[in-house]
Amino acid sequence: MRYLKSLYVQVLIGIALGILVGFLWPKTGDSLKPLGDGFVKLIKMVVAPIVFCTVVSGITHMGDMRRFGRVGIKTLVYFEVISTFALFIGLLVGTVIGPGRGFVAAATVANTEAVTGYVHKAADQTVGTYLLNLIPDTFLGAFTGGDLLQVVLLALLTGFSLHRLGSLGEQMGAGLEKLSKLFFAMIHIIVRAAPIGAFGAMAYTVGHFGVGSLVKLGTLVGVFYMTSILFVLIVLGVVGRVVGFSIFRFIKYIKEELLVVLGTSSSESVLPQLMEKMERLGVPKPVVGLVVPTGYSFNLDGTNIYITLAILFLAQATNTPLSFAQMGTLLLVAMLTSKGASGVTGAGFITLAATLAAVPTIPIASLALIVGVDRFMSECRALTNTVGNGVATLAIAHWDKELDREVMARELGTGKL
Repeated sequence: MRYLKSLYVQVLIGIALGILVGFLWPKTGDSLKPLGDGFVKLIKMVVAPIVFCTVVSGITHMGDMRRFGRVGIKTLVYFEVISTFALFIGLLVGTVIGPGRGFVAAATVANTEAVTGYVHKAADQTVGTYLLNLIPDTFLGAFTGGDLLQVVLLALLTGFSLHRLGSLGEQMGAGLEKLSKLFFAMIHIIVRAAPIGAFGAMAYTVGHFGVGSLVKLGTLVGVFYMTSILFVLIVLGVVGRVVGFSIFRFIKYIKEELLVVLGTSSSESVLPQLMEKMERLGVPKPVVGLVVPTGYSFNLDGTNIYITLAILFLAQATNTPLSFAQMGTLLLVAMLTSKGASGVTGAGFITLAATLAAVPTIPIASLALIVGVDRFMSECRALTNTVGNGVATLAIAHWDKELDREVMARELGTGKL
């Protein structure tokens, strides 16, 4: 019975019961959506202050601003390289396997009502509006708007300002560091409700969308999961080897967080816990505070794979041929649009709609073909994004020679297979 005290086991039971309820009693499962949404909202309630306090205190303790700039540049370079890998892999797999071939869907008669909202949101995401949205309307607005990049921007300005204040700034930074411990303590209380949140979210997913949609579009879902798994094991596995750890041991180390992500379909539901575990693995607080929150908008490996793979599926399903030039355009546009997706459920589908607009030969109405299974793929996107951001944090700390390898080896066992 001692196993039942483990959060890992409790979340696993919650997921299993959610699937069972959603399958046997779809209407009941559909009505349990508030349980999952409520848990995610509780986590998001403290995410912004945790990120703000962590980033600010990290900058005030860093001392040399050139070092901070160096870490920031390395972070962006790593994100761009790995994200491009993910986009290209999705494009390659979609071309070779062709999950949409033979689907023969008539997009002109597809039910576009289900995607209308996503299309409107995607149309509003221009480069100009994206950059403007990085700036909060007010200081407190960054904490209430739900955009992590706004919080990071505000934290950077605050951290640099405190750094200019000298000893007074250090004292204020130390105060924020102590305040962050309060929010982490709140997270430890909230996360105990993860099994209930996972139960409600999974019951809703199965009850509302039904397993029938999985059977109908099983090829696309299966190929996406397979591609994501291979990306994690091969691409991120190679990164792990370079850094000095096993990707399998790392996944085992964050297994509780991954189960919460699986249940809630949102990588943002474990952001504070992931930051805490990265520090326990020997990554300095300033690196964690910069890399993890930024990665939730700039390092979305699962979303990148999904975008290119899903667009090729829609092209094949609607018998829309794509030239090499169009595929190249698709890749370039996806590099930009994927940077606007966050860890919230549904953001990946909005990003897909925004990218699809760059290839007008594919009917926008064809998005209705996959809206029914997007929720199932959202779980895989969130899982891949979470693992990718954890690996990125360790990789950048290693690259900057800031990783405590002894601590990492102790936490992960031997760090090797």
